[in-house]
Amino acid sequence: MSKRAVLLVNLGSPDSTSVPDVRRYLREFLGDERVLDMPAALRWLLLEGIILRTRPKKSAHAYEQIWTPEGSPLVVTSGKVSDKLAADLGAVTPVYLAMRYGNPSIASVLAQIAADGVDELLLFPQYPHYAMSSWETVTVKVYEEAARLAPALKITCVQPFYEDADYIEALYQVTAPYLAQPHDFVLFSYHGIPVRHLRKADSSKAHCTLVKDCCNTCSSAHATCYKAQITKTTQALVKRAGIAADRHMISFQSRLVGEPWLTPYTDYELKRLPQEGKKRILVMTPAFVTDCLETLEEIAGEGKETFLHAGGESFQHVPCLNDQPPYIHFLADRVRTWLDGRTPTTVQVSQRATTFATAK
Repeated sequence: MSKRAVLLVNLGSPDSTSVPDVRRYLREFLGDERVLDMPAALRWLLLEGIILRTRPKKSAHAYEQIWTPEGSPLVVTSGKVSDKLAADLGAVTPVYLAMRYGNPSIASVLAQIAADGVDELLLFPQYPHYAMSSWETVTVKVYEEAARLAPALKITCVQPFYEDADYIEALYQVTAPYLAQPHDFVLFSYHGIPVRHLRKADSSKAHCTLVKDCCNTCSSAHATCYKAQITKTTQALVKRAGIAADRHMISFQSRLVGEPWLTPYTDYELKRLPQEGKKRILVMTPAFVTDCLETLEEIAGEGKETFLHAGGESFQHVPCLNDQPPYIHFLADRVRTWLDGRTPTTVQVSQRATTFATAK
């Protein structure tokens, strides 16, 4: 009889806030060819010659602002999610947790999975939306390491769940108490990516950024289009929550300089909105299921300061799904669907995103 297990994978964090640990983490993260997708020699020069000379100290200071006595908020909360999911499932199947960068590493966890005698694995990337630099890099890394460490392991991968009705309901249940508070406007801030990544992921090479209103014009390109998927998440949640069309917008955070990234930029909007009379805002970050540096320091910290300094009066960052019961129930339901022999989610992705997942 086969032994089944679940593997949750999130982004990861440095082991500590020390500059050497942050430098080590950034070297692994930014050295990923799906994050800085440029020729290896140029990526090395940029990383070792420029980024790692200055950024580790700045990033270490940022991590210090959010670090908890238990460690990284992202890793600690992800651990709670894993534990609660395991408790919900009971003795049905074990749950493992790995990080794409840092610890616990994908390689070390897969080695443990193999040692434990698992022969069927449900891979559950903790990303609702497809992006080359998030969902894809996690999935590719798991399959690569599995081929090396556990070649007989059968893996089923949960696809991006950006408009799964149960996921949207979980989002709504967690955010409803905040939406009930007095506010003028809701800003949906998503992690940014280079515009070039949208075009690179478009297998048709004729839709993304080329067709008018491309995110709302039906196309197979949406299967691997981050912007179209975050648009669908927002539209579904807005409809479920009854948010008026003139009381919300989408923006993008965490950009790097040097090339066009998705706009409008969150920091610009936080300066502009008070000037339009939107002085009480809620900021939601649905690209993340777990609060992390980008939500706690960049939004709840710097973003709040920017907004209030620009004349805003009330700023509320809505926490991510984290380890709240609606999200645990969503995860558990998808696992049970897999255990019952059915597809874990109704959302499918294109051949581009699944080729590596089907050829071992």
